[in-house]
Amino acid sequence: MIEEKLLSRKKPTYPVSQALNAYLKRYNRQTSIQVSYDDLLRFQGCITVYDKNEEDTLWVRCYYSDSERDIIDAALKKVYDILHSDGSDDLLDYLSVDAVDYCTFGNTKPFRIKIRNILNDGFTYFYVKKADASRVYGLELEHLLSPHRINFLVYDNTLIEEHIAGIPGDEFIADYIKDCTESELTQIAKEFVKFNERCFIRLLGDMRAYNYVVIPTHDFDRVSYAIRAIDFDQQCYEGRLKVYRPQFFKENLPMVQNVTDRLKNQSIDQYKKEERALISKRLINTQSRYRSLMKCMRADKVSTPEKTKQLGRELHEFTKDVKFKRSRNMGSVLANVLDFVKRNYEHVHKI
Repeated sequence: MIEEKLLSRKKPTYPVSQALNAYLKRYNRQTSIQVSYDDLLRFQGCITVYDKNEEDTLWVRCYYSDSERDIIDAALKKVYDILHSDGSDDLLDYLSVDAVDYCTFGNTKPFRIKIRNILNDGFTYFYVKKADASRVYGLELEHLLSPHRINFLVYDNTLIEEHIAGIPGDEFIADYIKDCTESELTQIAKEFVKFNERCFIRLLGDMRAYNYVVIPTHDFDRVSYAIRAIDFDQQCYEGRLKVYRPQFFKENLPMVQNVTDRLKNQSIDQYKKEERALISKRLINTQSRYRSLMKCMRADKVSTPEKTKQLGRELHEFTKDVKFKRSRNMGSVLANVLDFVKRNYEHVHKI
């Protein structure tokens, strides 16, 4: 754990390229919608949203003029239908837009849409964000390489992203971890090691505690936990290798300490190997789609030459593989990382 500053200043937004748009269209990630991120910015007023402890959540609830509200509500219900159903209009009469919230914190500044089914009062959320190539690559890599599937859509400069349910990491550390049993703490330690390794291998940065969620699942004899990223803005952008390892952010110190207290080094190494093997298997099973994505990414710009050179140099020092020093851009760096992991898995697997 270190106190040094890991992240550079605000990351720029990179446009979605024609090649990436073609990829998204091929794999049904692209759609036509009647509302954009910029449309939602035209709210006329807002009020602060507080949590159950009356603390500011850094979200505000937006209000629109009567003339725009009906149009926006209809468009958002249609977006929900496309995201979660077949896109027909059969469900629209049973849906209500209960809230449009805007986040005032961080780079992304998303809108959070609350959709309620008026027949049973069940509700869910989705997010409307400004489309950024980094985030789109991050979402697609999450879908291909992690244990979790994710649903999202892109249209022009707008990204629609499903809500990932779970307890925010910072809230879990502050309010929940102290009540976990010894066996639960051991399992959480295991999951953090695997999450740390997964972010490292796929070069997903900035996994501070508020950028991932902890998901408890009640089994017949215990509660099991999973850790899942919810912010993909820092996919392959920074030049420092430590940015891609959650263990080095001070916000995650309680998680790191839990690992230190409960896992031996042999167990940590075992869980890292397990995660690398699982990612390698997913790479092998999704070769066609993965290669199409990497072809887009190799031709795209999602970082600066300086950061690419720095990351390539640090990865070369870490692995001794000269390919990293020859990487032309971040797409090449990531492809070399994943190829390195897969080669090692296939070598051991043949033995």
